[in-house]
Amino acid sequence: MSVVLFEPSHRDDLFPFTLTRPVSSLRKGIMTIGESWRMIIGESLRISTEPIAAPQNGAPPGNAAAPTPGTLLLNAALMPDPAVWPQIGALPRGEAIFAGDTLIARYHGDDQPKRRALGPGDVLRYPWELVLWNDKYLRIDFALLTAGRISQPIPEGNQTVNAADIFLEEGAKAHFSVLNASTGPIYIGPGAEVMDGSLLRGPIALCEGSTLKMGAKVYGATTLGPYCGAGGEVKNVIMTGYSNKNHDGYLGDSLIGEWCNLGGGTSCSNVRNNAQPVKVWNPGKGRAEVAGQKAGLFMGDYSRCAIQTAFNTGAVVGVCCNVFGGGVCGGYLPDFSWGMDGQRYDWDKALRDIDNWKKLKGRRLTHEEIQILAPIFARI
Repeated sequence: MSVVLFEPSHRDDLFPFTLTRPVSSLRKGIMTIGESWRMIIGESLRISTEPIAAPQNGAPPGNAAAPTPGTLLLNAALMPDPAVWPQIGALPRGEAIFAGDTLIARYHGDDQPKRRALGPGDVLRYPWELVLWNDKYLRIDFALLTAGRISQPIPEGNQTVNAADIFLEEGAKAHFSVLNASTGPIYIGPGAEVMDGSLLRGPIALCEGSTLKMGAKVYGATTLGPYCGAGGEVKNVIMTGYSNKNHDGYLGDSLIGEWCNLGGGTSCSNVRNNAQPVKVWNPGKGRAEVAGQKAGLFMGDYSRCAIQTAFNTGAVVGVCCNVFGGGVCGGYLPDFSWGMDGQRYDWDKALRDIDNWKKLKGRRLTHEEIQILAPIFARI
């Protein structure tokens, strides 16, 4: 059976992360949504970058990536879970699965399918849900990636708890640290390194090439995406990839995009002083959304902040921002912000600075990335 993973119509609610990537490329657990679905479904899965509308008056889906009748269309907002797939894979022709008004799955070519409600399953709507659910999807991805495989030996000198749930890929390193998997698995990816004196309490994933600095304190559920660096105190954080929080400071209940850098001493608040629910600004809707009791920092790709920056509870930083200046950064900073006082980042300087940061990790800013950033800058 051919399956196409399509983009949800509510992708703007996942600002700022879906400005620069499809929903299927959002990271949770260890892998991206698309990567996990591919492990569950197999090589018959293809991924589209366009939304497919719910069927109305027999209208076909507006997406060339669903080529033939009989192709199963699956919403990328449905979180990948082997326990959820059977109800999708067993969907009969002529029926469609909905979660409320959100189309989850249907066959291309079915004009007016009969509606069926989604059973157990998580449907992603807002970015903080990735953080809220990260514990669950770390465990799911750990099981998918390690099934039938044997970990590399844990080096001597480390102290371990529940070593059966600690998995080191080829080239992974861990030195004189505490790896406590009693509360969840610990995954250390290819070429990733846990430096001396680090304290890890699962579930935690260090993806390929990522690094924990000496003396880091990391609580679950935390994911360091490929080639990220982290130090200080980190709790329930997803760093998407190629980003740094290498120094002291606290980061909790937060989602950080790619190619971000948090200066030394940067910290965020993740709980309000009055213990009321945290509200996070949704610029697409022009309103604040309730995110729950805990929510820290949500920072888009290519953004960075100066040393000793303090972020208020539920702060949202757009794409390609340079955050500096006195006081606490709270609420919302639009894309391409220069400082905290409403100035705009110069386009040429922004590209120069991104390229400089990428060179530090042996990469360069690509034409494709510039093409993604240009319309974001133009609409400001």
